[in-house]
Amino acid sequence: MSADQLYPHPVSPHRPGPRPTAPQAAPAPPKRRWRRRIVLLLVAALVGYPAGTYAYALTYPGDASVSVRTVDWLRDMGLGGVVNAVENWWFTRHPPSSAAPSAGELPMMGGPATGGTGPRPQNLPVGPSASAGAGEWTPGARSGNQVAEYTTFIQPDPAHASVVAGVAWLNQSLVRTQLFAGTKDPGGPGPAAIPSEMHSTLVAAFNSGFQLKDCNGGFYLDGTTVSPLHDGMASVVIDNTGRVSVAQWGRDATMTANIAAVRQNLDLVIDHGAPVRGLDLNPAGHWGSASNQFQYTWRSGLGTDRAGNLIYVGGTGLTLHTLADAMVQAGIQQGMELDIHSPMVTFNSYRPGDPNAGATKLLPAMPGSVGRYLQPDQRDFFATSLRLPPATTP
Repeated sequence: MSADQLYPHPVSPHRPGPRPTAPQAAPAPPKRRWRRRIVLLLVAALVGYPAGTYAYALTYPGDASVSVRTVDWLRDMGLGGVVNAVENWWFTRHPPSSAAPSAGELPMMGGPATGGTGPRPQNLPVGPSASAGAGEWTPGARSGNQVAEYTTFIQPDPAHASVVAGVAWLNQSLVRTQLFAGTKDPGGPGPAAIPSEMHSTLVAAFNSGFQLKDCNGGFYLDGTTVSPLHDGMASVVIDNTGRVSVAQWGRDATMTANIAAVRQNLDLVIDHGAPVRGLDLNPAGHWGSASNQFQYTWRSGLGTDRAGNLIYVGGTGLTLHTLADAMVQAGIQQGMELDIHSPMVTFNSYRPGDPNAGATKLLPAMPGSVGRYLQPDQRDFFATSLRLPPATTP
């Protein structure tokens, strides 16, 4: 046997042999691969879900600013506590000025009604340092020769003269009130805007209360219970004739066949003509989240006077205590807080016949446009109209 047969592939001492190959990594076990996929899916969900819900919130039907949509989205995402903490920190640390308001911050006064008949509210009591025109009523919409709406302003905070609250007085013998559900809150029956057939008799439109999930309130409209009504809560109760009463549900009012709508929000603020006890303490969150009552912010309230007339109060720089003082000063006997913060506080007056002509805000600085609620809105609201068509001038 030859050497070639014994060593068929001799290795030359001058020629390198084949390079050793690098060891290949063993494939990941199936369990590890699945874990990686699950982690990637979780990361995608954590990023994608909030992004998707935020995009949905920004495009949801109904009028609302980007800031309002963002805050609502944060609350919907379970961050209500964080939002409340930020609001408390900001609004309690920015008190209003003690300087008197400028002329541009006050509504234009129209003087006493001339040639009108029917009830007229007495001028409201004001302090010696009040701005000119405070407490004096300006006539608004009329039904025939009778004035259905009067407006004025007051300064309810002696320590902060810049604080101005607008007051609207509505004669319930001449106007009827309706509750409208927003596209989002609560999304109940009926239109989310004032219908065109109501424009010819429209007197005023104004905001409702907190979001239902924030106040745990009930909502009933036209035979549909959108959210269950709770005993003890402050309630705007509207009967089939459009007359409003403000009541503590279960004590002053219960469900009957002649009730058309009920909107609940927190607890009463004014009871039998006086602020209720505990407003400065806010035990158990009866008036919003803890410390909410100390915020200097836009606030609004609604109530009735001794004669049953409807009174709305709204302004900025108000704590819950000064809102209550303003409501008592306005003559409210039974009253409740409505919504708070900008741009939630809205009261617009209209000239019956054409809501786009002569529309005015209760206060010049009041957020939003005078056309709000003429288009679908995300939040529920109230609107008042004349019981009879306005008289025409020959």
